[in-house]
Amino acid sequence: MTIQRPTRVRHVVLWLTVAAYMITYMDRVVISSSVPSLREEFGFSMVTVGWILSAFRWGYALFQLPGGWLGDRFGPRRALTWIVVWWSVFTSATALSWNFASMATFRFLFGVGEAGAFPTATRSLSRWILPSERGFAQGITHAGSRLGAAMTPPIVVWIISVYGWRAAFVVFGTLGIAWAAVWFWYYRDSPEQHSSVNAAELDLIHSSMGGPRPNISKPVPWKKILSSRTLWYLSAMYFFYGYCLSVYLDWFPTYLNSYRHFSLKQMGFYASLPLLAGTAGDLMGGVCSDWWLKRTGDIKLARRGVAVSGFLLAAAGIIPATLTMNSVYCVYFSCIAVFGLELTVGVSWALPLDIGGDFAGSVSAVMNTCGNIGGAISPTLLAYLVSRFGWNVPFLVAAGVCLAAAALFCKIDASRQIFAEGT
Repeated sequence: MTIQRPTRVRHVVLWLTVAAYMITYMDRVVISSSVPSLREEFGFSMVTVGWILSAFRWGYALFQLPGGWLGDRFGPRRALTWIVVWWSVFTSATALSWNFASMATFRFLFGVGEAGAFPTATRSLSRWILPSERGFAQGITHAGSRLGAAMTPPIVVWIISVYGWRAAFVVFGTLGIAWAAVWFWYYRDSPEQHSSVNAAELDLIHSSMGGPRPNISKPVPWKKILSSRTLWYLSAMYFFYGYCLSVYLDWFPTYLNSYRHFSLKQMGFYASLPLLAGTAGDLMGGVCSDWWLKRTGDIKLARRGVAVSGFLLAAAGIIPATLTMNSVYCVYFSCIAVFGLELTVGVSWALPLDIGGDFAGSVSAVMNTCGNIGGAISPTLLAYLVSRFGWNVPFLVAAGVCLAAAALFCKIDASRQIFAEGT
């Protein structure tokens, strides 16, 4: 008797999700590489640019919960299609901006659209990815986002040099529309609904998760979710992570151009290097956590050990990157810092799956709301700090933030599932 080999539809679903994550960060960092051109055309000050960058973050943060609810209520297939189309339209619409107010409005609405992306994408994997693959899955999806971010600055600089900054937003906005069409055509909300999943893969998925889950919409138990101490430690940690990441996503190209005196073309190249290092960190963090879990069966230490190490490494890289007088060494130390910071991401996003089950979308939405409140505060606060104290202080603050995040992660217990907790 021939044993049927499992199909790998779940892996196709994973790679589609990776592509979505890539596009989210491509669309985010277009504006970071466009800042010198925007300041030249509109005469924006540092503080004004800070508010424009924060507009996206506030839209993104404030609509995390509605975005997570959308995925849990209507299913990831429909919800993620709507979400990606929305944000892609407003990515392209940024090209229509004529002043501060119009650009801030477009960026806010772009953030509203992207708000549901990560929670809904996390929910989309909850019925497909085996528990032993979750750290890797979250690591590789977030690695995809950082790879997209790393690829974008040189492309944007080239588009700006040939066609102007407005064309860059239109080009990147079209990518999401194409992805949404493919997603709606291929993805299904559960393996049972997908015609390409064979019995062996279905059995593999069900056996790893304790049986099939009913494919019905259930009210989100917000009271139970919001009473979880594990969730609030996770969310506070992610606030600090979001603050620190925003420093590199939103302001690092400008820092290299205005303070480290790289040319525009050099800026495009060197701004990509820390994000490439972060891509490696995303992959390694998820893989190491899953390996640790398989070897020991201790999910608490498997998640905690990797994340705490990553935050400590990030702080250790930021300090010499800030204090060195050599601009190239600054970039190299920043690569170490972002690598360490991104070691934590696959672990952080595996946790909503570990503790949230079918409501992983809503759990991750709470976490990501807090993360992006930190990310929303960061660009504006950095602009004020630079205006008052110069560029070194904001980066030293970021190092302290990483140490605080490491301390908080020591409180997080991935084994405390929300719906098994007593409170």
